[in-house]
Order: sequence, then structure tokens, then C-alpha cells
Amino acid sequence: MTGFWPRTLLLLLLLALPGLAAWAAFGPVTALLLLGAGLLALVLMYLRYLTALERWLEDPEIGPAPEGMGAWGDIFSRLNKMVKTQVRDRERRIAALQEMQEATSALPEGVVILDDTDHIEWCNPLAEQHFGLDHERDAGQQITYLARQPEFIGYLEKQSFEQPLVLRGSRLDSQMVLSIKIVAYGKNRKLLISRDITHYERAEAMRRDFVANVSHELRTPLTVVNGFIETLADMPNLENDMARHALRLMSEQTYRMNHLVDDLLTLSTLENDMNTLQEETVDVPRLMKTLQQEGASLSNQRHALELKLESSFGLSGNTRELHSAFSNLVSNAIRYTPVGGTIILRWYEQDGQPVFSVQDSGIGISPQHLPRITERFYRVDRSRSRETGGTGLGLAIVKHVANRHQAHLEIESEEGRGSTFGIVFPEKRRVALPAKAAAKVA
Repeated sequence: MTGFWPRTLLLLLLLALPGLAAWAAFGPVTALLLLGAGLLALVLMYLRYLTALERWLEDPEIGPAPEGMGAWGDIFSRLNKMVKTQVRDRERRIAALQEMQEATSALPEGVVILDDTDHIEWCNPLAEQHFGLDHERDAGQQITYLARQPEFIGYLEKQSFEQPLVLRGSRLDSQMVLSIKIVAYGKNRKLLISRDITHYERAEAMRRDFVANVSHELRTPLTVVNGFIETLADMPNLENDMARHALRLMSEQTYRMNHLVDDLLTLSTLENDMNTLQEETVDVPRLMKTLQQEGASLSNQRHALELKLESSFGLSGNTRELHSAFSNLVSNAIRYTPVGGTIILRWYEQDGQPVFSVQDSGIGISPQHLPRITERFYRVDRSRSRETGGTGLGLAIVKHVANRHQAHLEIESEEGRGSTFGIVFPEKRRVALPAKAAAKVA
């Protein structure tokens, strides 16, 4: 384009030379006629090229740009190069997009790309199965118009995607169970990833049913065996020391098995999705006083149990479940604190959130064990756990109770210096207690 105007001026000069010659030979009238004819020819040529250019620009893919003379030939040549470059770039982008789509189609998860307003930009075949979508039909649609489960809509609106959402039922299959994770990227865009966990959930349900059924079946024979052991131990003519020792060991192990069965049944109940949380107003200060009395009885006055009630509020939750979780933390502290140690039960608020904590001066836990401490049957020290009579299910029960109350467990521990276990509840679960109960706390 840099040579367009110089070439045009040169062409005008060449047209003007015959006019100047005609001026000298035939006079001004003839010269002006010749000059006008040349300008007209130039204008007609430009109009023809402009018309051809306009027609080509409407659909550049019909072929190369039209041919031209002089500056126009240079213009059309440059346009052809630009179009070829753009076509190559577009083909590369299309190939990259197709490769990306083929790769995401091969993933074992469903993938949906959402824009900043949660409209569908693209989805792979598995996502179409999971959510009942059709890529060509539903592109540009709001995802919540098609996946209308309230829990899914709430998950999107919450804008907090640290934990995946378990979604039960879809538009195509009411029995399907999906695990959904949203990953934010770019400028307010989201990647919706879904995985079918129906078979896993069924296996988990079978495991829970098996544990619950076996635990129920064990209760009756254990009760019978324990009854006979108590009867034999109370016999007045039992003088054999070996027999008394054996009966005492049998009684201890039967008690331990009963405790294990009770914990298994409790855990199965907590894990059952059909067991909805029955909420009520929980008088936590009063519950903590009960825990202090139970802890003193379990400790047999071998530890100092302190109570710190720094809040007069209660909780919206289930009293039985919270009692179970809190008492597990207290009993663990007693088991793993040497005689003469101190255990502090505390009820307070942290940034508006209610917190129940148990602090002990016990043996502590090394850092490598903390991530797994709430797993079923996980033991830091198996020999010591056998000595203390723990089942290995206490902290798993605490974690499940906390999850059912939208709370989380915080653990701080140092070997040889003790541990602090705290359950942090959401602010929405804090409720005011009646004036009489609050006065007792004060």
C-alpha cells in the first residue's frame, strides 16, 4: 500500500503529458478533451477494480483476489497473502479445538464449559449423558435451566467450590449419583466436571448395610456370653485364681466388643443418607456439665477436668449426636493423658462461630498422623490403643457428626505436650438459650 499513491500520481502525470502536447499543437480545447478522456478512463478502471474488490470481500473463500494492473495488482497480491495467512491460522485453531474436543471426549468425566453467567459454551458426550444435554441444542443455555436440582443451584450460587457436590438423580436416570466439581479459570469462567459414582455409592450402601446387620446380629450372642460370664464370676465357690483371672479377661473383652458394636452401629446410622438430621435447640453449657461428670467418672478422679463456659449460646442440632461426638473427644483425652494430667472442656466463640474444644496435657500426636487421624480404625499406636480399650472409631464418629452439622474438626497437637481437638460450627447454628439457662452459665 505504500506504493499506491506514488504510482497513482505517476499515472496521472503520464495522462497529463499528451494533454500538454495537444495544448501546444492543437490548442487548449483539444488538450482539455484529451485530459478529461484520460481521467474518465482512470476513474472507470478504479470503479471496476473497486467493484471486483467489494464482490470478493463479500466471500473471500470463493477464490483468490481479482487481478489488477499497477498499484491495484500490488493491493490484490497483498490481500491474497493476508487471506492465506488467516486461513492457515484458522485451520490450526480448528485442528487444536478438534484435538481438545477429542481429548475431553475420551475423559472418564463429564466436562461442561460455562461462561461468566453460567451459560453453556461446550460439553463432552459424558456430560450430555450426566445432565441430559445436547451440545448443538443447548449451547448458550443457562445450565440451571437444564439441571434444576435445588442442591446443584445452591452449589453454583454459593461460589465456594472447595468440596465436591454429590448429586442424586438426573434428567435421564433418577438412580444416577454424580460427584460434581467446579473449577474456576480465566475471567469468571468455570469448568464443570462430573463423575458417575453410582456403583461406588451402591458398594458403600452394601458395606454400611453389612456392617449394620452384622453388628445387630452380634449384639444378642454378646449379651448372652456376658450374662454367663457375670454369673460365673459371682459364684461363691469359685476359688481357682486362674479361673477368676480368665473370667475377668473375658468380661473385659466382652465389654470391649460391645463397645465396638455400639460404635459400628452409631457410625452406620450417621452414614445412612436416609437418616436426616433431627434438629432441636441444644443447651450446650448444660451438656458440657454432663460431660464433665461423665469424664470424672471415667477418669476415676485421676485427672483434673476443668470447664470453661465462655459463651451462653446454644446450638441448633441433634443433642444425642452432639453428645456422642463431644464425649468421644473427652474419653480420648482421658485415655491418652497420663495420671495427674489436666483436661480442659471449653465452649466459646471464634469470629462469631461457636466452638467446642477439648484440650489435654497428654502424649500428643506426631504431624504425620494428623491427616489420617479421623479414618476408621486408624491407630497412632496400636499397642497403646489396645491397652486403653479404644475402638478406633471415635474420631470417625466425631467427623461424621461435625459434617452433619456443617461443622469442621480442627486439631492441634505436639508430641509430649498434648492436643487440642475443636469442633467449629457455622454461625447460623448459634441460637440464644432461654434466660434461665443463660443465667446459669453466667
